[in-house]
This record gives sequence, structure tokens and C-alpha cells, in this order.
Amino acid sequence: MANGDRKPALWINADIYAPDGIIKRGRILVDGEGRIGDVGGPDTVYGDDIPVFDAEGLKIVPGFIDVHVHGGNGFNAMEGTYEDLDGISRFHARHGTTSFLATTATASNERITKALEAAADAMRRGVSGAELLGIHLEGPFLNVKRSGAQSKDDIRPPDLGEIERFMRSAGQRIKLVTLAPEAEGGREAVRYFAERGVTVSAGHSDATYEQAAEAIAWGVSHTTHHFNGMSPLHHREPGLAGAGLTRPELTTELIADGIHVHPAAVKLLFDVKSPMNVCMITDAVACCGLPDGDYGRVVMTGGRIYLKDGSSLAGSSLTMLQALKNAMSFTGLPMERILPSLTRVPARQIRMDCRKGALEAGKDADFLILDQELNLISTFVAGREAYRSQESGTIIRKLK
Repeated sequence: MANGDRKPALWINADIYAPDGIIKRGRILVDGEGRIGDVGGPDTVYGDDIPVFDAEGLKIVPGFIDVHVHGGNGFNAMEGTYEDLDGISRFHARHGTTSFLATTATASNERITKALEAAADAMRRGVSGAELLGIHLEGPFLNVKRSGAQSKDDIRPPDLGEIERFMRSAGQRIKLVTLAPEAEGGREAVRYFAERGVTVSAGHSDATYEQAAEAIAWGVSHTTHHFNGMSPLHHREPGLAGAGLTRPELTTELIADGIHVHPAAVKLLFDVKSPMNVCMITDAVACCGLPDGDYGRVVMTGGRIYLKDGSSLAGSSLTMLQALKNAMSFTGLPMERILPSLTRVPARQIRMDCRKGALEAGKDADFLILDQELNLISTFVAGREAYRSQESGTIIRKLK
């Protein structure tokens, strides 16, 4: 299929990773509207007038949904331009992401507002790679003690007036918000967002276990980059990290790069929470995909990104496809067990599971074609080929 086309097509002979299990030599029908028409086994019969592509020896998996990504390949959501958001969408589509939330950072009101307005505009216009589903407002309502790479000078308590202005600037497109619920005004902010259908995540927070439990009652249902930027687990004070591990109401984000979280702690989180309560993210920043070097406020060495003073990690150089491979290696779990953490869980957490996250009839035709070594062959977004590897032409045969 030519890049940019959205036409009916039938893919056959692939291992299809459907919600109920792997369909060997399966078939997936994509309609002309960018949705999945049907998913079936090798004996499923469809019409004769549909182009057929032979994916023998390949895997078709749901596209990855990244609800926490700041940038990549030199593009930055906080620049507040369409070009940056489109660049992020194209870069991450090359690494398995089919939809994402443009994620902000703590900054002045004016800079955040510009980023929100740009994201809302990009959603209206559409981007050329992974689909922009909405906005993740990370900050500025955080705890200075757990600020990490967030600007300490711009952290401030939640203010409902400012929150309402952010919501208007975003065109009501904020899907996820990270805040410190223990902050003064935290309860009112949590309730405000939750009542409007925004998923509220506790992050960059020094909440005690008891404060985290209170926040759950107010409407918190998610944690931001679990273990990072939060009160740690201690046997006499479990903190927010312990609350995320033990409270079933909380879904936990995870940066599985082996840098932010030790591989053993990655395994612990999957063992304790199960994949259906782990939400894999990249937390990728603008220098993700670029060579090691000095990028102004941050320095990247060996893929590790730190503030220039070395005081904190400052985002990641991770991609979603690499996160999948890392999680499989760290946990020993097969791909089909890990996949929900990159697909169904993020879709559920931002209330998009009616359209996204699984290969089943009626949902958007967002899928990846992988080879046996999990190299990415093609990325499809709503039935449109958003990325094609150089090897795709020799691997995938068009039968008619």
C-alpha cells in the first residue's frame, strides 16, 4: 500500500495478536474508513474485490499508545508549534506508536497555554504520523521536593481559575493530568478534573500512603512514571510508591528503559500489579533519537538524559517498541502478556478504549507489522500506512 493511502485491504497468514489470544495464520480486514472490519482465522472468507496482502511469517499487533511523551528527534511539545507536534507524531510512528498524548512540562502560564493551544490546533488539523489523541498536562501543580527535572521556579499550588483557563486553551482536550494531590488545593483540583472526565495521576508527589489513599477517594486513579518522582517505598511508610503497588484503584505508569527503574523493579511491578494495571510510557524528550551530546538544559550520554548539573534524570530516549522488548527481557513474560500494557491499558486510562487498544471489529485500524525478531516492518494508523521499513517490499507480498 502506498504511504498515505486509506483503502480496504485484507491481510492474511499473519500471527494476529487479538484480545482473546494469538490467531495463527489469521486474517484481518481493514475497511475504507480506517476501521477494522473483521478479524478471523485462516478459513475466514471475504469478498473477491479486496486487495490481499500476504504477511506469512509476520506478526500483526495492536498499535502502541503513549500517554506520556514530550518529544523526539529534536521536536518538543512545549515549543507550541504544529511543526513540533507533527514531528513528534512522525518520529514515534517509526517506533511503533500509533497514538499519543502531547505532554507538557512545568513552565509559566503563558508557555503552557501556548503549548495547549498548539496541541488543540494540531488535533483539529491532524498530524501525519501517530494520531494525536489529546493532552497530558504534567505540572505545574507538583511538589518541589519531588520535582525531578521539572522547573522548580514554576511549580505552584493548584488554582481553579488557572485550571479552568488551561481547560479552555486546550479546547477541553486534556485527557490526563499529573499533579501532587497533597498540595494545598489538591483535593479541589483532583475533584475538578475527575468530574470532567480527565484521568488524574499522582506524580512528582511526596504524598504519604495515607494521603495517597485520601486522593484515591477524591478521584486519583493513576500514577505518573511509577517509582520516579514520588515518595519511595519504606517498610514503615509505604509512600506513593507503596500505594501504587498495593491499591487496586491505581494504574501505574512505567518507563521500562532499565535506567529510570531497575529491571528487577520492573519485574516486581508486573508481578504485583499484573500487565492490566501497568501503563507503559516513554517519557521521551526532544533529544530522543538524536546522538549523544549537550542539548542545552540537558546532556545525553549513552542514551541517559540528565540535567546538566547531574541532579536528576530528565526524561528518556526510550521508544515504545524498545519498551516492549525491554519488558519482555526484564520479566520473562511473552509478548502477548506484555502487550496490554502498551495498548489496552493506556486506551482504558484515557477513556479511548471504545476506539483504540485492540484488534477487533469496529475499532480503529491501528496496527503494527513485526517480523519474528520484533523488528518493525510497517505502522498503520486508522488504516493509513504511517511508516514503512526499507525491508517491507521484500517481506510483504501483494497477492491481488
